[in-house]
Amino acid sequence: MRFFSRIGTVAAAATVLTGMTALQMTLVGIGNITDFATNQEFVRHVLAMDTTFQSPNMMWRAITSPGLADAAYIAIIAWELLTALALVAGFAAWMRAHLAGRPPTTAKQLSNVGWVMQLTLFGVGFIAIGGEWFQMWQSSKWNGLQPAVHNLIIASFGLVLTHLAAKGSLRAADVPDDSSS
Repeated sequence: MRFFSRIGTVAAAATVLTGMTALQMTLVGIGNITDFATNQEFVRHVLAMDTTFQSPNMMWRAITSPGLADAAYIAIIAWELLTALALVAGFAAWMRAHLAGRPPTTAKQLSNVGWVMQLTLFGVGFIAIGGEWFQMWQSSKWNGLQPAVHNLIIASFGLVLTHLAAKGSLRAADVPDDSSS
């Protein structure tokens, strides 16, 4: 019963979500490196605004330089990998805290850094800048808002979960054991 009371804690859920998000962001970063051209094309089209409604009042925002678009794409990949690194470190710290029965202070900090980085990338980078500044929402082919929202929700939930874990306890000894009644 102690095993189930331990894996049923908010801290255990935060650990799993940190690990899952770390894996996802690692795969996203590696995917963008190993299949560079696919999302390079995505970034170039979004920044060029070539599949938007092409309103003359908006097109001055377009970036058509392949070099600038590629620099933005490389910056995105670097940010994804740094986010993954923070989340991997957070997951490792959660696991160490669980095994040692210690408060997960470092785990919470590292997870929060990773999730804030993820929020920044997808909320600021993809939704605000890509979606609104470069009018990505107008494109039927190069619209990445749906995946951006998914990532924003995961990171937001992770932050909430981590802060809830800060209010609870990590140790299974603090969880009531139903078998003693």
